[in-house]
Amino acid sequence: MNTSEFETTWAPRTLSVLRIVTALLFLAHGTQKLLGFPASAGMPDPFTMGWIAGVLELFGGALLVLGLFTRPAAFVLSGQMAAAYFIAHAPQSFYPALNGGDAAILFCFVFLYLVFAGPGPWSVDATRGGKSGTISAGA
Repeated sequence: MNTSEFETTWAPRTLSVLRIVTALLFLAHGTQKLLGFPASAGMPDPFTMGWIAGVLELFGGALLVLGLFTRPAAFVLSGQMAAAYFIAHAPQSFYPALNGGDAAILFCFVFLYLVFAGPGPWSVDATRGGKSGTISAGA
Protein backbone atom coordinates (compact mmCIF):
# COMPACT_ATOMS: atom_id res chain seq x y z
CA MET A 1 0.00 0.00 0.00
CA ASN A 2 1.56 3.29 -1.04
CA THR A 3 1.28 6.52 0.95
CA SER A 4 -1.63 7.87 -1.09
CA GLU A 5 -3.69 4.68 -0.63
CA PHE A 6 -2.83 4.61 3.07
CA GLU A 7 -3.99 8.21 3.54
CA THR A 8 -7.12 7.68 1.47
CA THR A 9 -8.02 4.61 3.52
CA TRP A 10 -7.12 5.83 7.00
CA ALA A 11 -7.79 9.59 7.00
CA PRO A 12 -11.59 9.15 7.11
CA ARG A 13 -11.35 6.37 9.70
CA THR A 14 -9.07 8.49 11.86
CA LEU A 15 -11.60 11.33 11.63
CA SER A 16 -14.18 8.92 13.08
CA VAL A 17 -11.78 7.97 15.88
CA LEU A 18 -11.14 11.67 16.66
CA ARG A 19 -14.89 12.30 16.81
CA ILE A 20 -15.60 9.28 19.04
CA VAL A 21 -12.77 9.85 21.52
CA THR A 22 -13.45 13.58 21.79
CA ALA A 23 -17.17 12.95 22.25
CA LEU A 24 -16.56 10.35 24.98
CA LEU A 25 -14.36 12.81 26.89
CA PHE A 26 -16.98 15.52 26.44
CA LEU A 27 -19.83 13.19 27.43
CA ALA A 28 -18.05 12.50 30.73
CA HIS A 29 -18.49 16.18 31.66
CA GLY A 30 -22.25 15.83 31.18
CA THR A 31 -22.49 12.63 33.20
CA GLN A 32 -20.47 14.26 35.96
CA LYS A 33 -22.77 17.30 36.09
CA LEU A 34 -26.12 15.56 35.73
CA LEU A 35 -25.60 11.99 36.94
CA GLY A 36 -22.84 12.43 39.50
CA PHE A 37 -20.61 9.96 37.65
CA PRO A 38 -17.68 9.46 37.94
CA ALA A 39 -17.71 12.09 40.68
CA SER A 40 -19.76 15.17 41.37
CA ALA A 41 -19.25 18.55 42.91
CA GLY A 42 -23.02 18.76 43.28
CA MET A 43 -25.76 18.72 40.69
CA PRO A 44 -26.64 22.14 39.29
CA ASP A 45 -30.15 23.47 39.80
CA PRO A 46 -32.45 22.87 36.82
CA PHE A 47 -32.41 25.49 34.07
CA THR A 48 -29.27 27.22 35.34
CA MET A 49 -26.29 27.69 33.01
CA GLY A 50 -24.51 24.73 34.61
CA TRP A 51 -27.54 22.48 34.13
CA ILE A 52 -28.01 23.56 30.50
CA ALA A 53 -24.30 22.94 29.90
CA GLY A 54 -24.67 19.47 31.42
CA VAL A 55 -27.66 18.68 29.19
CA LEU A 56 -25.76 19.82 26.09
CA GLU A 57 -22.70 17.83 27.14
CA LEU A 58 -24.69 14.69 27.86
CA PHE A 59 -26.98 14.64 24.85
CA GLY A 60 -24.68 16.42 22.40
CA GLY A 61 -21.81 14.17 23.43
CA ALA A 62 -24.00 11.10 22.90
CA LEU A 63 -25.00 12.33 19.42
CA LEU A 64 -21.35 12.82 18.52
CA VAL A 65 -20.31 9.41 19.84
CA LEU A 66 -22.92 7.86 17.57
CA GLY A 67 -22.16 10.21 14.70
CA LEU A 68 -25.83 11.18 14.50
CA PHE A 69 -26.69 14.72 13.36
CA THR A 70 -22.97 15.34 13.70
CA ARG A 71 -22.67 18.69 11.94
CA PRO A 72 -25.50 20.52 13.75
CA ALA A 73 -24.60 18.96 17.11
CA ALA A 74 -20.93 19.90 16.66
CA PHE A 75 -21.94 23.45 15.69
CA VAL A 76 -23.99 23.91 18.87
CA LEU A 77 -21.30 22.35 21.07
CA SER A 78 -18.56 24.47 19.51
CA GLY A 79 -20.56 27.56 20.40
CA GLN A 80 -21.18 26.25 23.89
CA MET A 81 -17.46 25.77 24.45
CA ALA A 82 -16.64 29.24 23.12
CA ALA A 83 -19.22 30.73 25.49
CA ALA A 84 -17.96 28.57 28.38
CA TYR A 85 -14.44 29.82 27.81
CA PHE A 86 -15.35 33.50 27.77
CA ILE A 87 -17.90 33.28 30.60
CA ALA A 88 -16.12 30.94 33.04
CA HIS A 89 -12.43 30.85 32.17
CA ALA A 90 -11.22 34.05 30.51
CA PRO A 91 -12.22 36.33 33.43
CA GLN A 92 -9.86 34.36 35.70
CA SER A 93 -6.72 34.96 33.65
CA PHE A 94 -5.59 35.79 30.11
CA TYR A 95 -3.63 32.54 29.85
CA PRO A 96 -5.59 29.33 29.19
CA ALA A 97 -3.07 27.21 31.11
CA LEU A 98 -3.75 29.35 34.18
CA ASN A 99 -7.51 29.84 33.81
CA GLY A 100 -8.28 26.15 33.19
CA GLY A 101 -9.85 26.87 29.82
CA ASP A 102 -7.48 24.91 27.60
CA ALA A 103 -9.92 21.97 27.32
CA ALA A 104 -12.78 24.33 26.40
CA ILE A 105 -10.67 25.84 23.61
CA LEU A 106 -9.66 22.43 22.32
CA PHE A 107 -13.24 21.11 22.39
CA CYS A 108 -14.43 24.28 20.65
CA PHE A 109 -12.05 23.88 17.73
CA VAL A 110 -12.37 20.10 17.35
CA PHE A 111 -16.15 20.52 17.23
CA LEU A 112 -15.79 23.37 14.74
CA TYR A 113 -13.63 21.09 12.59
CA LEU A 114 -16.33 18.40 12.72
CA VAL A 115 -18.89 20.90 11.43
CA PHE A 116 -16.90 21.09 8.19
CA ALA A 117 -15.29 17.63 8.03
CA GLY A 118 -18.34 15.60 9.05
CA PRO A 119 -18.31 12.50 11.24
CA GLY A 120 -16.26 10.13 9.09
CA PRO A 121 -17.36 6.71 7.84
CA TRP A 122 -17.90 5.07 11.24
CA SER A 123 -21.09 6.94 12.07
CA VAL A 124 -24.85 6.69 11.92
CA ASP A 125 -24.83 9.66 9.53
CA ALA A 126 -22.65 7.73 7.07
CA THR A 127 -24.81 4.62 7.44
CA ARG A 128 -27.91 6.68 6.65
CA GLY A 129 -26.18 7.75 3.43
CA GLY A 130 -26.13 11.42 4.25
CA LYS A 131 -23.43 13.73 2.99
CA SER A 132 -22.38 14.38 6.59
CA GLY A 133 -20.67 10.98 6.59
CA THR A 134 -18.41 11.65 3.64
CA ILE A 135 -15.24 13.57 3.08
CA SER A 136 -14.77 15.48 -0.13
CA ALA A 137 -11.83 14.70 -2.41
CA GLY A 138 -10.23 18.03 -1.50
CA ALA A 139 -10.17 17.31 2.22
